[in-house]
Amino acid sequence: MEQRTDTGIFTRGFGAPPRDGAPNAVLVHGLGLSGRYLVPLARRLAASGTTVLVPDLPGNARSRAAARRALDVGQLADALAHWHRQLSLGPSCLVANSVGCQVTAALTARHPDLVSRMVLVGPALEPRTFGPRQFARLLADVPREPFSLLPLAAADYLVTGLPRCAASFRSALRDAAESFEGNLARVHAPTLVVRGSGDTIASAAWIRHVARVVGDGRTAEMPGVAHAAHYSAPDAMAALIEKFTEGELS
Repeated sequence: MEQRTDTGIFTRGFGAPPRDGAPNAVLVHGLGLSGRYLVPLARRLAASGTTVLVPDLPGNARSRAAARRALDVGQLADALAHWHRQLSLGPSCLVANSVGCQVTAALTARHPDLVSRMVLVGPALEPRTFGPRQFARLLADVPREPFSLLPLAAADYLVTGLPRCAASFRSALRDAAESFEGNLARVHAPTLVVRGSGDTIASAAWIRHVARVVGDGRTAEMPGVAHAAHYSAPDAMAALIEKFTEGELS
């Protein structure tokens, strides 16, 4: 299922339509991208009976026209909350990657009634790390990802537009320095923080810190994958998320 809401947010849907009392998950992409690289994970989660929705954030990819300029992290969080309420979803398990984790943390802090659980995969960006170093970490991660991800990401960056990607990167750096940890501290939903063992962007120490800052956090590390662990190993990631949502991870 594909649809565009009144807010202009393009959404991919997998599994049964949303309904009261049924489990649902919302997958949130990273900076400048679309939800396309989350589709393999979405399909596997839907196969177990979960309704899965994968929006392109406003200003990005197929939701580019939903915003006249690049929105900051707080604006993206509020726009996603409005989208969530438009669709009359019950509390959702939010699964985010990279800078999408900053958006998800802000949404959960501001709109806790919309979130049942939170899964942060490679949360970025780390506070107190300068922009050039963050960018160098991103470049170092590229050769560690599956080759099939590279043309997909490049196409998304071009559709979003490089000026918007650059503006979003600057906004994400400000959020990391000023708000990210504060938003995490306001999160009380059970939270799983996941890192691929080869991730050059989100360090192991940072992952452990994030899990300590949230009210109810735990960590997991997936071997043999990097920053986009959900794309490299969607089966393993789906199994991990299902264990978490069933209360089997402590």
